Amino acid sequence: MGPETMKKPRWVVEKEQAKREAASETVWLFGLHAVRDALLNPRRKKRRLILTRNAADKLSEAIVASGFEPEMADPRRFPAPLDPQSVHQGAALEVLPLDWGSLEELCLGTGRTPPRMVLLDRVTDPHNVGAILRSAEVFGALAVVAPRHHSAPQTGALAKTASGALERQPYLRVRNLADAISTLQGAGYLVLGLDGAAEVTVDEALSGLRNRPVALVLGAEGPGLRAKTRLVCDRLVRIDAAGGFGSLNVSNAAAVALYAARPERSEAC
Repeated sequence: MGPETMKKPRWVVEKEQAKREAASETVWLFGLHAVRDALLNPRRKKRRLILTRNAADKLSEAIVASGFEPEMADPRRFPAPLDPQSVHQGAALEVLPLDWGSLEELCLGTGRTPPRMVLLDRVTDPHNVGAILRSAEVFGALAVVAPRHHSAPQTGALAKTASGALERQPYLRVRNLADAISTLQGAGYLVLGLDGAAEVTVDEALSGLRNRPVALVLGAEGPGLRAKTRLVCDRLVRIDAAGGFGSLNVSNAAAVALYAARPERSEAC
């Protein structure tokens, strides 16, 4: 039997099928800000734009710049398949998820500043992930990385909370978080896992090491980092609190940790 007639193993067929399905899945973005930024993003593959007259007036410049023709809708019978609780502001855009490339490519950075990355261990709330994307963009992180399963997908709710950051801040979902950590360590990253019971603070762990590439790993609220994730991190760190008791929402913790882990100005120049 020649190689051309051999059947592919079942796992290969299923993997290829899953990849095709993922490539064809679309996302409905909603809200004026999220839709405007997506329209202006040349990387976004757009499928369908639904607007009320009022929203079209507010987005007129973005519509012209994108060259994408909207469908006009009655605000009382808005046809986009959104959750009834979604505050869409009369604007919805169907898109394909962004493809940011591989972790190996993203982690290299530009060479101008010591790179920073954020990894999320089973953070599933899209509002938390959206807020983390905003903080990652503000503090210049190269990407936010999460496992493909047990994480927040690119949804309209995530995009709205990200307030445009989803169009500019890479959000990469990988097959295995421990493998991603290993990849970053191989690229020279110091991987710090956030743990409220850790013996050292972020500042203390980075003393004399701020010129190193750094990845911050945050776990879901409540359970925190999984045991396997804790084991593969280079060091566990905490955010110093003023009192003996205190905890932060995971999105707030990400912002504080990114600020605490920022490169020294002299090293970033």
